[in-house]
Amino acid sequence: MVLDTLSNAERYCALHPKFQELFDYVRTHALLDEPAGRIELDGQRLFINVNDSELLAPDQQKLEVHRRYIDVHFPLSCDETVGWTPLDNLQQSDEPFDEAADYALYSQPADTYFTVKPGQFLIVWPEDAHAPIVGCGNIRKLVAKVLI
Repeated sequence: MVLDTLSNAERYCALHPKFQELFDYVRTHALLDEPAGRIELDGQRLFINVNDSELLAPDQQKLEVHRRYIDVHFPLSCDETVGWTPLDNLQQSDEPFDEAADYALYSQPADTYFTVKPGQFLIVWPEDAHAPIVGCGNIRKLVAKVLI
């Protein structure tokens, strides 16, 4: 997992060939004004979901994991709390891993909670179970999906 500010994004571009394209796009577009939905940058290899969501209490949000995609989260309108647990610490998923949708959900509480602020980003790898969208109120955020 990586948590940092957009001003430091260049440090992470060597970690995946699509990160440079992603960070350049996020820095050069007024995404608070975009309609909610999907922005395709490179088909299934790189896309961004623009989401307007109601924030949930920690006990209402499940941990999620992915195998094919790296998630990069960008809160735009307010702070967001995110839960995190290493994949190795997870017990049984609620249902078998959904290969087509690339996710599994876990009801156990996260090991750690932290805050991600506008101007920051969070990179979560397949070994990072994460419970985003925790807090009070509503949030506009981006979740980029980067094919491994």
